[in-house]
Amino acid sequence: MQQDILINWSPQETRVAVVETGALQEIHMERTLERGLVGNIYIGKVARVLPGMQSAFIDIGLERAAFLHVADLISSVAARHADSDQANPAPILPIEKQVFEGQSLMVQVIKDPIGSKGARLSSQISIAGRLLVFLPQDQHIGVSQKIPLEQRESLRARLQKLALDNANQGDSGGFILRTNGEDASDAELSEDILYLRKMWAQIKASSLRLPPPSLLRQDLNLLQRVLRDLVNEETQTIRLDSSEQFALLHAFGSEFMPASVSKLQLYKGERPIFDLFNIDEEIAKALGRRVDLKSGGYLIVDQTEALTTVDVNTGGYVGARNFDDTIFKTNLEAAGAIARQLRLRNLGGIVIADFIDMVREDHREAVLEEFRKQLSKDRVKTQVSGYSALGLVEMTRKRTRESLAHMLCEPCAVCEGKGIVKTARSVCYDILREILREARQFNPREFRVVAAPAVIDIFLDEESQHLAGLSDFIAKPISLRSEGAMAQEQYDIVLL
Repeated sequence: MQQDILINWSPQETRVAVVETGALQEIHMERTLERGLVGNIYIGKVARVLPGMQSAFIDIGLERAAFLHVADLISSVAARHADSDQANPAPILPIEKQVFEGQSLMVQVIKDPIGSKGARLSSQISIAGRLLVFLPQDQHIGVSQKIPLEQRESLRARLQKLALDNANQGDSGGFILRTNGEDASDAELSEDILYLRKMWAQIKASSLRLPPPSLLRQDLNLLQRVLRDLVNEETQTIRLDSSEQFALLHAFGSEFMPASVSKLQLYKGERPIFDLFNIDEEIAKALGRRVDLKSGGYLIVDQTEALTTVDVNTGGYVGARNFDDTIFKTNLEAAGAIARQLRLRNLGGIVIADFIDMVREDHREAVLEEFRKQLSKDRVKTQVSGYSALGLVEMTRKRTRESLAHMLCEPCAVCEGKGIVKTARSVCYDILREILREARQFNPREFRVVAAPAVIDIFLDEESQHLAGLSDFIAKPISLRSEGAMAQEQYDIVLL
């Protein structure tokens, strides 16, 4: 499948669009003032140990303390590896026996701060290169699971030999072969091994020299990560619309990713680069709830704090011979559309897909198989649990950064994220109750209601009798003032 990567660069923001056969599949953004932290390595200080949660909060110099769970401590990881072949592995040592408050600790960010949660950390450091991932505290030699099983053993043995051949006295650590390193030569792999070990030596030296909390190494910026992580065999072109950034990226690629440099092109067109495939229009659609399908059906996507739900509807699709086939074809198309929306919106955590109910078991299995097939294209780890007792498809998608909606939007100042507001009549009744409450506590000369025009209009028309009745009951005049700047639910009751 042909893939094109479009890069729109500006001093304040970098945007990367991954397009396959003319359709936008992924959008990545990095803002200069909001750059992500995943991959950054810090020397931090343990601020607090929580035995009840088996976790600790680590000060790494951010606004909020970062979170470290006992399972992400290097000693715990090593214990799991050591006991991996045992039927009854030894229990992991409690966190309070591994770290203490005030301790300096080298950690790496594995999840960006999301919402009110701080960054998540691991003390198992990993450094990604072009072909390999270096594990300086682990002796494990591994191979990407995306590489066919029959090739893994030979590649593992080859990598183990190269790691030993390129080791100096005192060198240690393990490596994982990345997917794009499957066909790499011994010379290329050796070059990556030497580069990664040199990088680790610099990080260790900085950790001894700098006080906590300090940044030891910042991960590559988005432009550089395009060459490292997004380019594959299917990538035809990488088009960038900035001559200055093109020169920098070309120099970086020539040194570390020479195979990708030939695909790099400077875009000189008069139209904005994202207009080539209507990228901005697709981004706008990805922020909406409704996603229309080509068949006439549609999806409704709702993102909440706990999970994301996707509801499939037939809409106006009546193209099949009978109702069962209509449902089946809509669900098949929806399976691909849902997988694409998860990538495009970068939705993570628990996802519930409510496909239209199918009577035939073979249809149910075919839709589930198509859904798994479409999700296999995702760079992010996904896991599908199948149909629940209620016929819902439950799945998870690893979450490492904010979703597209959280990155570009904020809760509505009027509804505060509820998506609904009280009717003008409901607000009128709230005001009447509030006036009665105030009248029992205070003795002003007059009550003045300041509210939105729609609320004042109802008081002057349909609710005028109730307002007059309340005024007589409390024996105080009630005046009204319309304020156009107020939202419908906002009001003030002024005591005069």
